[in-house]
Amino acid sequence: MTLSLTHVHGDRVTVAHGTAATELFSYVYRPEADWEAPKPYLHPVRTLSGGLVTDYRPNDHRWHKGLQLTASHLSGQNLWGGNTYVHGEGYLALPERVGSMAHVAFEEVGAEGDRAVIAERLTWHPHGGELWAEEERRVEVRDVDPDTGSWTLTWTSAVTNRRAEPLRFGSPTTHGRPAAGYTGLFWRGPRAFRGGRVFTAETAESDASSDADPMGSQAPWLAYVGEHDGRDGHATLVFEHAPSNDHLGEKGTHPAHWFVRSDPFAAVAPSWAFHEELVLPPGETLARAYRVVVADGAWDRARVAAHLAGLAW
Repeated sequence: MTLSLTHVHGDRVTVAHGTAATELFSYVYRPEADWEAPKPYLHPVRTLSGGLVTDYRPNDHRWHKGLQLTASHLSGQNLWGGNTYVHGEGYLALPERVGSMAHVAFEEVGAEGDRAVIAERLTWHPHGGELWAEEERRVEVRDVDPDTGSWTLTWTSAVTNRRAEPLRFGSPTTHGRPAAGYTGLFWRGPRAFRGGRVFTAETAESDASSDADPMGSQAPWLAYVGEHDGRDGHATLVFEHAPSNDHLGEKGTHPAHWFVRSDPFAAVAPSWAFHEELVLPPGETLARAYRVVVADGAWDRARVAAHLAGLAW
């Protein structure tokens, strides 16, 4: 179960597994196109058998890159990338609103046995380049299990507001577009995963043609099952938010809601601001922890629940 790590300085950190050195993911921190709101991301992400489970710059949304932390509406700025949603006008090209998340330094980068860690400091900026926030991020690989064909990624972020006024986290939905609450940790699946099965701890398994739609719902976890192109078989991704993620906002408790699509593309986000904005006062810190299980095969709800029950935060 040995993990290895390769760091190409200024570009990316890649974590691989086993004697065959199957690359589980690359963490890319080199800035890319300004209009895509440069920020670090994970791509490609793969199962233990090498099955690809992320997409990169698809032609429908060039700023979708694997697994990344985003902020689609942040105090009038767009750290998501691409066009900005404006109520009554739709999506507009507003480059003066597109910001960035910048790598500052790594606090820890290493792999030993069946654990790998990438601990990083970042800064968040509006288009003008001012310092709006500082982030401490930790991406960790753990629970590598060839018997179940799965491994686990944990992602923790602590974002501190460095402005003299509140940071307001929103989404297209908080700005008037229904069922578009994407912001926070965001996964874009491969094109082959379109029409995949989606289910949560509290909803039945469904597909794109089902009436059971978990969009905007609440549940401890959500699973997405997709079928590969170019090779036989399926993969299952399970997204879970830590209980500690629930926090106080202007209107009391502010739990996470799921943004999920299986058509026209595969995407999942435990949204920070689905139905209402999240307000972070000056000097305060927004802390989040997530777990993503990446597994070979098509898992069902019982198997997901049993697997998660055996994992510790």
